Amino acid sequence: MKKYDLLIKNGMVHTAVDSFESEIGVSEGKITAMGQNLGHAERVIDAKGMLVLPGGIDAHCHIEQESSTRIMTADDFYSGSVSAAFGGNTTFLPFAAQHRGQRLRDVVDNARERARNKAVIDYGLHLIISDPTQNVLE
Repeated sequence: MKKYDLLIKNGMVHTAVDSFESEIGVSEGKITAMGQNLGHAERVIDAKGMLVLPGGIDAHCHIEQESSTRIMTADDFYSGSVSAAFGGNTTFLPFAAQHRGQRLRDVVDNARERARNKAVIDYGLHLIISDPTQNVLE
């Protein structure tokens, strides 16, 4: 039996504070080990001469966002997240824009529903509050 689903070998791992050679063991899509001589895997990637970096986070993007004139942005959560992944991002934080009279809870729920079953990477939401009246804040 293989210890990992994926093993990345011979790469230079770069973090925000350090660079070092390491193998990376991945099980069920998650990094479960880093070190040397981790053993066997079903799939092995030889990263010799390559950089191994953490995934990027895009904290400012407009995905399936409706403007105040009710025009929707071009990318939906599927196309936007696929594009982000090809750019090296593993997480993005699209805006969830409130329109006049809209309850904040509804803004968040609507954005989450649009993302459900479409986003292929991790996501959060960046709320835009444009109508901070008491009746919509509750």
